[in-house]
Amino acid sequence: MTPVDPRLAALRQWLAAELAIDAESVEPASADASFRRYFRVQLRDGTTRIAMDAPPDKEDIGPYLRVGALLHAADVRVPAVYAVERERGFVLLEDFGCTPFLGEVRRADRHERLYPRALEALCGLQVRAADSIGQLAPYDAAVLQREMALMPEWFCARHLQHELAASERALLAETFDFLTAAALEQPRVFVHRDYHSRNLMVLPGDELGIIDFQDALAGPVGYDLVSLLKDCYVSWPRSRVEAWVQAHRAALLGAGRADLAGASEAQFLRWFDLIGVQRHVKVLGIFARLCWRDGKPGYLDDLPLTLQYVLDACTRHPELARFGAWLDREAAPALAAANERARAHRAQGNL
Repeated sequence: MTPVDPRLAALRQWLAAELAIDAESVEPASADASFRRYFRVQLRDGTTRIAMDAPPDKEDIGPYLRVGALLHAADVRVPAVYAVERERGFVLLEDFGCTPFLGEVRRADRHERLYPRALEALCGLQVRAADSIGQLAPYDAAVLQREMALMPEWFCARHLQHELAASERALLAETFDFLTAAALEQPRVFVHRDYHSRNLMVLPGDELGIIDFQDALAGPVGYDLVSLLKDCYVSWPRSRVEAWVQAHRAALLGAGRADLAGASEAQFLRWFDLIGVQRHVKVLGIFARLCWRDGKPGYLDDLPLTLQYVLDACTRHPELARFGAWLDREAAPALAAANERARAHRAQGNL
């Protein structure tokens, strides 16, 4: 017997009774790493909408609506909002369709067309939304440090079952302080914080729509760029990544934002690499937490690439050599067994 889904029932009632929408169907469209769910609403006239379900005790829709309004005002392509029920956490949105960027760039030659589009959209976001960053919370030292602290707690202790010695904790503290200082040196822009292949949708004419932007902050210029080009779900050769990084810098210069482009290509690439380590250290912790706390083991498959990004960047910057050597010695050899252990727990119903 199919279990009753009270929130879906309430969502259907909202659509029918309060919005007078005679839906032909309301079917799951997607879920994300939070407690939000999305449903595709098929209307009788053949058009569709997306209904967001964000349980108010777990997810606040306020940031989504506020950030979306800022981006819309800056002419950034985000879903139009048709209706909102704040008390129950429901939002009716424009449907960006079923063609995610990730699936498209895995097809032959599509990345050659779509990555320049994604970089163009990012440049537009960073330039046109510049006036909005004063309305965003800062990506400050406290946030940067809090994010990286997820890695020793969830990736090391919980996932790898590696209890850190005092010397290891000191190494991580030193590394996190260095990465924080490096992040705060960068010019500030509107930072989406998850500008990657699962949060870009390919629209007709290969226009790109941007979703999942509610966690935006004012922060480092390299952050969203690294989210896109060192994506935890798809990877590219270093030579191609560097070419895209320099193309983005050239676009910022062409838009009259030399203040965001660094003094040289080398400095801009260094910004990119170092904020990438901060992001991927955080993501190691987040993916492990999604598995062990939230019962979402699918993210285990993305841990090896995420760790590899950190290891690679550490070989390129001498300030991170000791941290990279420690990860290579303690984390890399243990990851496969940790993933299998987690999957076994899942199979036994313990996740």
